Amino acid sequence: MKRNATAVWNGSGKDGNGTLTTQSTTLNKTQYSYKSRFEEGTGTNPEELIAAAHAGCFTMKLAFVLGGGGFTPESIETTSTITLDNGAITESHLVVKAKVPGITEDKFKEAVADAEANCPVSKVLNAKISSEATLV
Repeated sequence: MKRNATAVWNGSGKDGNGTLTTQSTTLNKTQYSYKSRFEEGTGTNPEELIAAAHAGCFTMKLAFVLGGGGFTPESIETTSTITLDNGAITESHLVVKAKVPGITEDKFKEAVADAEANCPVSKVLNAKISSEATLV
């Protein structure tokens, strides 16, 4: 399986602007710029998209890990916070809240650790990955 996205940029790094389009067109000429990346401007940015990708990938992997252990989650909510420091992504911190009937705290923590280490986005990130997990 292969997926793609296209970035188009016009102008200088600080004063220019660009658009991002994904293969599915969920993002379709979505604006991004220096201001949306490093300030509070309108549009998206690569770090926000990596955070979304990591949260989504981890959450789905956790559902598979839980299922493999005989547990069906009612809900899993994950927030990923990406840290950009001196031009490098240095960390993705995952905050997980899940409702999983019948699971123990220890089994849940094991499943979270498995998903954290083995989701494809975790594997591709050259960054520290940490998490906080809560059963609700």
